[in-house]
Amino acid sequence: MYNILVCDDERDIVSALKIYLESEGYGVVTAYNGREALDAVKNGGIDLVLMDIMMPETDGVSAMISMREHSNVPVILLTAKSEDSDKILGLNVGADDYITKPFNPVEVLARVRAQLRRYMTLGASSSSDAESEGKDVIRVGPVELDDRRKIVLSYGEKVSLTPTEYEILKLLVSHPGEVFSPKSIYTNVWNDSPFGAESTVAVHIRHLREKIEINPAEPEHLKVVWGQGYKFTE
Repeated sequence: MYNILVCDDERDIVSALKIYLESEGYGVVTAYNGREALDAVKNGGIDLVLMDIMMPETDGVSAMISMREHSNVPVILLTAKSEDSDKILGLNVGADDYITKPFNPVEVLARVRAQLRRYMTLGASSSSDAESEGKDVIRVGPVELDDRRKIVLSYGEKVSLTPTEYEILKLLVSHPGEVFSPKSIYTNVWNDSPFGAESTVAVHIRHLREKIEINPAEPEHLKVVWGQGYKFTE
């Protein structure tokens, strides 16, 4: 059973999400501010975080920054429609996705399932360095992606990626030189309608460059094709 941390200062929202998630067989841990959410993640056993941005004591963005210092657990932010700048800020500091309030329970469950699928595929295998190298290894330029062990090397150094970053990189290196539009990347990775895809994908691309490029400001491999999208080249 997967354990979901639900964090929002509005107790009615926490209660509603708890009902939706438990009806699907998930375990639910509750928190009502960012500090409580951080404590829950540090205590371990959390497989995914659903967290509001605007909260007392420690807000969702500040909590995200602290979480990413020690955990790659997927985080879906809960945001109001008026908080567009906060959505981007949340993605900038490591959130994997966001859901706008008022939310549809079906959408919440679909996004939770998608993020858990990525995390369990990547996270459960990422520490198995002692296993023999699988056959599903992709090498493009300085990047080596072992899709069996879920390990990524750049210039010979192991790179720690979030599940979403991993899926974007896998898509691009599996088709070297091919240009993918932000909408195409979003549809392939998020399996969702690409509303707001440009800004969301751009944030994750920037994170990838910071992790795999020698000079992220002048990337040699993960390139933008202006007006079209992104590609990975040797």
